[in-house]
Amino acid sequence: MALPKYKISKSNTRTRKAHWKLAIPTVGKCPQCQSPKMPHRACPSCGFYKGSYVPIKKKK
Repeated sequence: MALPKYKISKSNTRTRKAHWKLAIPTVGKCPQCQSPKMPHRACPSCGFYKGSYVPIKKKK
């Protein structure tokens, strides 16, 4: 099993892990119904994507 040759300090470890953040998802408006929707996805309220209707499967 491989082992590190030198001890990595806590500050170096925390500095490396500091960039792992959650990003706030972008939200746009649907051109059909003006409701908020995520980009590159069909609108959850009206079901349109790029000007055409896309049937959405509903979970049971």
